[in-house]
This record gives sequence, C-alpha cells and structure tokens, in this order.
Amino acid sequence: MSEWRYWFAEQRGTLLALGIFILMFIVYTANHPAGFNANVVQTASNKGVLLAFIAMAQTLVVITAGIDLSVGMIFLLTNCLASWIVVGNPFETTLGVVGVLVVGALCGALNGAIVIYGRLQPIVATIATGAVYFGLALLLRPTPGGSVNEDLADALTSKLFGFMPASLMALIVIVLVVWVPFSRSVYGRAAYASGSSEVAAYMSGMPIKRGKFLAYTLGGLLAAIGGLFLTFFTYTGDAAYASGNAYTLFSIAAVVLGGVSLYGGKGSAIGAIFGAFAFRTIGDLLFVFDFDALWQPLFQGVVLLLAVSLGAFALFRVRNRLEWFG
Repeated sequence: MSEWRYWFAEQRGTLLALGIFILMFIVYTANHPAGFNANVVQTASNKGVLLAFIAMAQTLVVITAGIDLSVGMIFLLTNCLASWIVVGNPFETTLGVVGVLVVGALCGALNGAIVIYGRLQPIVATIATGAVYFGLALLLRPTPGGSVNEDLADALTSKLFGFMPASLMALIVIVLVVWVPFSRSVYGRAAYASGSSEVAAYMSGMPIKRGKFLAYTLGGLLAAIGGLFLTFFTYTGDAAYASGNAYTLFSIAAVVLGGVSLYGGKGSAIGAIFGAFAFRTIGDLLFVFDFDALWQPLFQGVVLLLAVSLGAFALFRVRNRLEWFG
C-alpha cells in the first residue's frame, strides 16, 4: 500500500493534468458544432502537439532548477530554417530535417554551456540567447514565406488508419526515444538531483555538469522538433516575435499544470504534455463558447498566473510549516 501511495504522490501532478484535460476536452467536443469525430480530434491534436514539444523542452531545463526563456525563439528559428531547407527530393528533405534538428540541439547546447561554464543565471542567459535566435530567424525570414516538402508534411499532419492523428503518434515516438531514455539514464538522474540539491548531488559524485548540459541540449532538440511541425502545419516560415514569446510563456504554464516544480527536481515531461493539451483546450473552449476575442488574452493570462501560483504554493506551504519550528 505504501508503494501505491508513493507512486500516487509522485504522479499526482501528471494525473491531475490528465484529469483536467479529459474533462475540458469532453466539454469542448460536447459543445463543438461537429461533435466528437476524427477531424475534431486531429485538429485538436495538431494544435496541442506544438505546445507539447515546447513544454517538453521547458521541462528538461526546469527539472535542473533552471528556466529557458529562449525556447520559443529556438522554435521560431527552426521553423524559419525548415522553410528554407526541408524541401526537394526525399534525400534533400532528410538532410534538411537533420540540419534543423542539429541547429536546435546546438542552440540548446549553447544555452547549457553559458549557464554551466559561464555561470550565468539561466533566466539571464536565455533572454540573451533568445534575442540572438530571434535575430537569426528574422534574417532568414524578414517576411513570412518559404515552403516545405508537402508529402512529408501531409504524412505527419494527417490521420493514420482513418482516425489516429499522425502528429500524436509522432509525439509518442519522441517521448519514447528522447524522454524515457533520458529520465532513466545516469545523466537524467543527475539532472533531477541537481534540481533538488546541487550541493548534495555534487557530494554524491553525480555527473551534474554533463546531466545539465544534456538537458539543455535535448531541450533545444525538442524545440526544433516543434519548429519542424509548425512548418509542416503552416507550409511556411514566420519570425513572429509575439508567437515566440507566447509559446515560451505557455510552455511555463503547461509545465506547472503538469505538476513539474519550478524549483527543480520534480515532475515529468509526460505531465507537461498533458498540461500543454489542457492549456491548449482552454483556447478551444473560448472559441466554442464564442468568447469575445478581445477578452481571450486576459483570460489566458489569468490561467497562466494561476498555474504559476500553484507551482509556488507547495514551497510556500513548506516554508510556513518550517517557520512553526523557528
């Protein structure tokens, strides 16, 4: 029984995010003019997957007790790059996809190197690098444009077997290939340990620097996958500053809604994914209920504030309890 209690305590945030998403999605489909069908599920999946990739990228950094404010700009940069090089025959397209992923991983590695070896605060370092990444995106696409391999884009944004969204299946594959091996590796445990207590992790002989560096690098890679999928969905590249900032902020909300502690050392990318889908469904609900577009940013801002407040509440409660013994 104690094992089940421990498991539930560890997965409480993930289960809560899943419950919120299921409840909101049921309300959404029940009030959607088309009802619950494969097309509605596909559209919701395609929109949710974009934020899910960015939320996963943010999670990898947050568990190390950091935060990545450049993740949205890596997302934009790789979207603009993909609109240039993910074109042509299958071989050229494959090289283009690899190039986009490498650039994303390099951006994440640069963030990690500055934070770890330059010893700058993550929030300061990623604000600076985010500005650089946006500048590069703007150089690539001063105005929206470009194209992408349509066969590949259609394959990854359509339905499999007539009902399963291909984008959702791609997300599951990425979780199995990237997140699961990382979270179970020595470097993944080191990243968690550094988020819980870096001093204790260092004294235990864990590879803290390599764990954190890998977390930042994989975060950039996941953001690049999000940028690729944005190109597949839109068939274009667009260095939209507001969009990059929005995805960065929404990724933080998704992370907190998914039970990942902003103070590091606790949480899972799985929870962040459910948090992303739950947060994205909020916008769908506003559309279904014909909420005034002028009020939608205010409503989403309130949800973001509440999500961040939930993340801080646990630490606030612990501090109060400790003060009782002061």
